[in-house]
Amino acid sequence: MSKGKIVSIHSFRGGTGKSNTTANLAAQVALAGKRVGVVDTDIQSPGIHVLFGLDENKMGKTLNDFLHGKCTIGEVAFNIGEKAADADGRAKLSGMNLWLFPSSIRGREISQILREGYDVNLLNQGFQGMLKELDLDYLFIDTHPGLNEETLLSIAISDILVIILRPDDQDFQGTAVTVDIARSLDVPNLLLMVNKALPKYNAADIKQTVEENFKASVAGVLPLSFDMAENASQDIFSLRFPDHEWSKALRGVSQSILEIK
Repeated sequence: MSKGKIVSIHSFRGGTGKSNTTANLAAQVALAGKRVGVVDTDIQSPGIHVLFGLDENKMGKTLNDFLHGKCTIGEVAFNIGEKAADADGRAKLSGMNLWLFPSSIRGREISQILREGYDVNLLNQGFQGMLKELDLDYLFIDTHPGLNEETLLSIAISDILVIILRPDDQDFQGTAVTVDIARSLDVPNLLLMVNKALPKYNAADIKQTVEENFKASVAGVLPLSFDMAENASQDIFSLRFPDHEWSKALRGVSQSILEIK
């Protein structure tokens, strides 16, 4: 049997919609019948749990507990497919094989990580444990923005790296750095995704410009959407509004991931 694929979702700067994109991509791939894990390694500012309807009280064990030797990686897994039916979009995940590995939202546990750090090799062991224990087809990693030791690890071990950028000069410069690093680490599959593109610009033109700039494939150009902003992380947008332009473009990205052998 083939090994599950690690898919890292990254952006050089914050505010690109990385966690929202990760949650939506993972949900779409789970809907396609795959066994999917999602891990929030943005330990300094975790957030993806909100999209899946978890709060501090429901969370149980977290990635922080694993990194401090307080539990196994299997104990961190939260079964979304069993506990998803509390919002219109998330309800569609009921019965799906989707697990979340959340990071703690408790202030003292975040400050402990910031103060003491953690063993990045242990984090890597955790990733491998997630794939093996749950027999995952895909493990989506929601990374911390920018470049640090943890981010470099997740890029280095990725089978697929999705870099999100906005059509913005600062994002272009940061993305160029990340693309160079990904190539130096021999990441097998590199996809770009443009998010928050102004609707007045032609998506095909943006795609062509970005592909020429980075010599990499653009899997999707997602429009800037007030509807998405209004959703305010309360639900998985592409499940709640499947016919929305943003959702259609997002599904194109998930399809690109599924087509990589």
